[in-house]
Amino acid sequence: MADNIPTVILAGGLGMRMRDYSDILPKALVPIGNKAVIHHVMDIYASQGFNKFIVCLGYGGDQIKNYFCNLDIKLPHLRVNTRSGTKESLEKEVDDFEIDFIYTGLNSLTGERIRRIKDYVKSEDFFVTYCDGLANINLTKLLNHHRKMGKSATLTATHTTSPFGIVETNGGMVESFKEKPVLLGYINGGFFVFNRRAFDYIFEGSTLEEEPLRNMAKDRQLAAYNHEGFWACMDTPKDIERLNSIWERGLMPHAGIHYDQIPWKKI
Repeated sequence: MADNIPTVILAGGLGMRMRDYSDILPKALVPIGNKAVIHHVMDIYASQGFNKFIVCLGYGGDQIKNYFCNLDIKLPHLRVNTRSGTKESLEKEVDDFEIDFIYTGLNSLTGERIRRIKDYVKSEDFFVTYCDGLANINLTKLLNHHRKMGKSATLTATHTTSPFGIVETNGGMVESFKEKPVLLGYINGGFFVFNRRAFDYIFEGSTLEEEPLRNMAKDRQLAAYNHEGFWACMDTPKDIERLNSIWERGLMPHAGIHYDQIPWKKI
């Protein structure tokens, strides 16, 4: 990948809907299989050639830094020289991440966190995402679409599944049941591309999903990239169970499966 633009990851929130975990771990470090969820997010980008990250830290920032600074300890096969203190991985493949950890405040909102990393972004375009959203998205197609549209930002629009089963009725009788079907409408999937012009819409104290995105849309500066494949976020304990089930079946978006072939409607 010749154009290795950075990915800004919002990882500073308190994760209030994840209280069972957030009392002891920041949301970014909730485990999915053998890795923290933010690690899986990075795998999605790095597996497609985008391995530079700017992580916006807040709550639990030191824990997130410690996780990545000690990744070698988690490796199954590791050579240690106790005399020199050196460590060497014996794995065939190891992560190749370049990460800038930037403290963006304990209680900062999402827009404010992005504003505070402005000086660390050196490219005209850059990715932005959350620490807990997973998808089999083709990032090169997303980036090319963003550049073709020529707007300040591009939002990935995707489908979600209903949290409830759907009952279909006819004439007062139940016709069928659909267990948590995929909904037809689009939601904000959280995989963005920003141009530096987007900083003009983001101010201190702002929430990205409110004034900045709304004002870009109003000014026709917010493009949309429709993603029809797998997408999932981790907002609740049930989401954690679902994502762990996906991991156990070897269906994570970066697990070597072709991005267009994950049977996302069945998982």
